[in-house]
Amino acid sequence: MIMADADIGGLDGLVTSPLSRRGFVMTSLISGWTVATTRVEAQVIHTDAAGIEAGEVKIPAADGPMPAYRAVPDGAGPFPIVLVIEEIFGVHEYIKDICRRLAKAGYCAVAPELYARQGDLSTMTDPKVIIRDVISKTPDAQWIGDLDATAAWAASAAKGDPGRLGVMGWCRGGRDAWLYAAHRRDLKAAVAWYGPLGGERTDIQPRTAGDVAAEINAPLLALYGGADTGIPPASAEEARDKAKQAGKSVELVIYPEAPHGFHADYRPSYRKDAAEDGWNRALAFLKAHGVG
Repeated sequence: MIMADADIGGLDGLVTSPLSRRGFVMTSLISGWTVATTRVEAQVIHTDAAGIEAGEVKIPAADGPMPAYRAVPDGAGPFPIVLVIEEIFGVHEYIKDICRRLAKAGYCAVAPELYARQGDLSTMTDPKVIIRDVISKTPDAQWIGDLDATAAWAASAAKGDPGRLGVMGWCRGGRDAWLYAAHRRDLKAAVAWYGPLGGERTDIQPRTAGDVAAEINAPLLALYGGADTGIPPASAEEARDKAKQAGKSVELVIYPEAPHGFHADYRPSYRKDAAEDGWNRALAFLKAHGVG
């Protein structure tokens, strides 16, 4: 069931009820890796499924089953839930592996394919085209509703504990982690990996992550690269300060030599030291704030 803003509480201008829907273009997840960026196989992390249950699932949405990847520890649970928000490239092997890593750490991790209605990311090779034809055409209200549906499904069908709910996102998903933290009042913690804080405002994407920094409902860990040419460290510091001035909790870590995408082990941008430190900080942050 898609929970309306009145049910969860949320962010004015982002979620309305009922949400407009369209049919799914993608009915299953990407098999393997995205074809939209260079892959460096030698540094890729491969996490096995020993001791966990992992695989593609279908999440009930208002307009049909939404493809997603779920990984959860063996055992009865319930386990704390982490909603995993993809980059712009879809729920491909890197995002699936992140879910398995989280399951190994004791979490019910679910990554819904939030762009399944807007385009087939498995066939798209140009990031600029993905942004133009898919990302910019995906209403914030749509993916927020899909994350709400994913959280409800995780609690009812995937051994998840709704009382221990967190969110973690990368790149565009990092931006969405800020927005979701401002939407969801029962969220315990959020982790944003180098999420854009500014950007164009449109009718379907009316507010930026920086706009909502003072409205987040949960502590947020912000992990950014000092050498990110697209996201100035000053913008992350400004968002942190804006949140703190409003009495909100944001912990900002800037890795001076790290570029954008420094956690993406399949890409040339990967920086092992920053990625590992950020991952350890993220797990500790979740547990410190009730998602563990």
